[in-house]
Amino acid sequence: MQSPFANISPVVKNLLIINVICFLPFLIFQQGMVDNIYNQVATHYFDSPLFKPWQPITYMFFHGGWAHIIFNMFALFSFGSVLEYNMGSKRFLTFYFICGLGGIFLQMIVQGIQVYQLTGGFTVPDTFRASSEVIQKLQGIYYSSMVGASGAIFGLLVAFGMLYPNAELMIMFIPVPVKAKYIMPVYIVIELMLGLGQFSGDNVAHFAHLGGAVLGFILVKMWRLQGPRGYY
Repeated sequence: MQSPFANISPVVKNLLIINVICFLPFLIFQQGMVDNIYNQVATHYFDSPLFKPWQPITYMFFHGGWAHIIFNMFALFSFGSVLEYNMGSKRFLTFYFICGLGGIFLQMIVQGIQVYQLTGGFTVPDTFRASSEVIQKLQGIYYSSMVGASGAIFGLLVAFGMLYPNAELMIMFIPVPVKAKYIMPVYIVIELMLGLGQFSGDNVAHFAHLGGAVLGFILVKMWRLQGPRGYY
């Protein structure tokens, strides 16, 4: 019986390995050490004292928990190889990173708008004075961190839906297969609703997901990517 990993493509295989290795600190170190590591590799708002220039790259390889990494790596495993064989390894890797960068770019735009609404600018002046409520909101923006491959993964999901629209997928709690062209738009709408809703207790960077999805859509169109000939 052939292993399910036998046909995994080379870039996807290496991305899976790197993400798993980067998850090890979450497993083997105490929480304080994990926080110190994540402050260096997670990405932050560009005006935050915690922001470092390498973070928009490193944030894609670290995850905040089991559910986070399992979902992202399962999606990468499920859809990545098909797309890599379609695009070619070099273009696929470029696609992956651009979508990941698109995720953090949109997230920072949203954070910038929030800062502007609170302060009248995209940075906080040294002489800024405000109520404790405003200060608390600014601290939430400036000291929150973001990790995960979700921006890149949502780019892959959009690309798969565009290139293989009639591929039938099984979704949890739905007893029948559903075509990709129906599933992917629903994911995007849900992410938009959750992002705009800003529900209490929701610490997911939904706009990073949307940023990756938008860049994925743009790249598929700009590169004129197509599914297999005769695929309907």
